[in-house]
Parts: sequence; C-alpha cells; structure tokens
Amino acid sequence: MRPITQEWVTKAEADFATADRELQVQPSSNQTLNYDGVCFHSQQCVEKYLKACLQEENIAFNRTHDLTVLLNLMLPIVPSWATLLPNLDILTTYAVEFRYPGVSSTQALATQAFQDCSTIRQMIRQYLGL
Repeated sequence: MRPITQEWVTKAEADFATADRELQVQPSSNQTLNYDGVCFHSQQCVEKYLKACLQEENIAFNRTHDLTVLLNLMLPIVPSWATLLPNLDILTTYAVEFRYPGVSSTQALATQAFQDCSTIRQMIRQYLGL
C-alpha cells in the first residue's frame, strides 16, 4: 500500500472511531448526545476510504465531499459498488446538513448512518487488503 493511501486509511479510521464512540455515549444530565457528529464522522470515514482507493489506483480526484462523485471514479474498476449509490447519496448530505442550526440528527438517523458506514468501510477494507 502506498504511504499516501495509508494516511487516508488512518484518517478514515479516526473518523470511524469517533462516530462509534459518540454513538456509545449514554444519556446523562452532564453529557450531550452528539448524533450530528455520528452522521458527520460516518460520512467522513466513507469519504476518506473512497479517496484511499482512488489514491491507491492512482486516479485523480478533486476536493469534494460528494461520495457519489468519488464512487463514480471507482466504478470502472469495481462496478459492483454501484449498489452503494443510494446509501452514499444519503451519507453525502451528512457532510453539511447537520453542521448548522435548524436541523439535527436523531438516534435512528445516526445509527443508520453508522451502520451504512460500517458496511461500506468493510467492503473497502477488503478491497484494500486490510
């Protein structure tokens, strides 16, 4: 694995760990549940894993948070990943949707985002031989 690919993987794993940790927080009077953060870090994990794949395949990509754009660059190599498109469309919105006042995630949305992230993460890790 190329060093830059490993850097992307390391960053993706940090986002995965953050999302997982936040989802495990138990409600209490002195802790805020951060479901917005779970959604954001789930999206970020997938984004960084897709960028790791692109980096490993030496495929140029622009700065973007759009997971569909990134996936479309990989589809000529792994066409079966097209089945991920509906989940990626939803996860893409989490890059910014819950980052501003007015809209907040729920436990159900955060749980689903993390489950989608976990599934996609596993597929990509297998692809990268991890």
